[in-house]
Amino acid sequence: MVLMIAFTLFAIADILSVGADAHVDSRPIFNDVPIPTTPLMSFSENGLIGTEQLKSVQRVVKKGETLSGIFTDLGLSQGLLLKIAHFNEDSRLLTKVMPGNALDFKLTHDGELAHLSYQVSEFKTLLIHYDMGQVSTEIVTQEQQVHLVSTHGVIEHSVFTAGKKAGLSDKMIMDLANIFSWDIDFVLEIRAGDQFSLIYEKVYKEGEFFTDGRILAASFTNQDRHFEAVLYDAGDSEPQYYAPNGRSMKKAFLRAPLNFSYISSSFNPKRLHPVTKRVKAHRGIDYSAPTGTPVYAAGAGKVIRSAYNKYNGHHVFIQHPNGIITKYLHFSKRSVKQGQRVKQKQTIGYVGATGLATGPHLHYEFIYNGVHRNPRTVDLPKAEPLPANKMADFHNYARPILGQLHNINNGLIAQIE
Repeated sequence: MVLMIAFTLFAIADILSVGADAHVDSRPIFNDVPIPTTPLMSFSENGLIGTEQLKSVQRVVKKGETLSGIFTDLGLSQGLLLKIAHFNEDSRLLTKVMPGNALDFKLTHDGELAHLSYQVSEFKTLLIHYDMGQVSTEIVTQEQQVHLVSTHGVIEHSVFTAGKKAGLSDKMIMDLANIFSWDIDFVLEIRAGDQFSLIYEKVYKEGEFFTDGRILAASFTNQDRHFEAVLYDAGDSEPQYYAPNGRSMKKAFLRAPLNFSYISSSFNPKRLHPVTKRVKAHRGIDYSAPTGTPVYAAGAGKVIRSAYNKYNGHHVFIQHPNGIITKYLHFSKRSVKQGQRVKQKQTIGYVGATGLATGPHLHYEFIYNGVHRNPRTVDLPKAEPLPANKMADFHNYARPILGQLHNINNGLIAQIE
């Protein structure tokens, strides 16, 4: 799963203040979900396999190092490397070794390869056995469990502090914000009394907590608006979040096109320019952020201008469908060229203070049919719904987990069948 928009809520925690700390409720709600496992192969303490003692050599792949070079260092032939690396689909995982990966070689007394293990991921290890010129492989999966838990928070200070008090990690707070970031401006629109609930995974490895998993369902009440989302796999791509009506939470435009720390000035058609000291229309939003902060394309489109001038500094304009243009000013550096097509959330430049700017920030404008619109409040194109042939399955899946979410909001805990 790839959850697409990310901005660092922890960087704005103290700036988004609207009151005191949050009231939260966090507790496990479901039985553990076991994942089938296979015991790890282990070698004896003295390295004996049968009657032959094996030498263990561990190598961590360094930057610029190749598997070919490692084999040469160990006195192993390139022919052997080719033989085992292309033996089958499992062994071809060796060709994807990256810097930082660990390899464990077991060598015979005369330096021949007997076994090679490569930890492919946190829970999966590739074992390669070589004996009398014959190769065999196996994939070993370590024991893991996924616990489903719920949490609920009422915001009185900031999303970040409420999330921390609810037991959420920084990653989960950002994941929660990412789900609703097409609908909510998490800097300007958060108010005391806003609340959230979510059902998410906690992953355990060998009985110990290892990492957070996915958010399966979440709700967010922002002032008088209420949003809900369910993670659903439609079978044709990665699982995505959908509203209860089956429309994707992901829309054509992001509400904010960067990881921002705070907003220095809001949309205002008449304001005193901080450099020229003249009243001048300020047809956009200034997002203050450290120099070098990546700036994203708010939506997919074509770059119609990528240039520099003394007023806008380094700047990029993007033409989108339906008569929409977005403008991004004062970059320290541009990363796209005129005529280039870009995807939503593709990095197009980096925050800077070039042109008429008092400090590092992004000036962002949203233009519809030639008229400047407030990026915070403009009505964005609606998201596409699931195909009609997926709707029944989606509603059957979403109904119980949304019911559980409603129970959490009401202070109740119930088991999903």
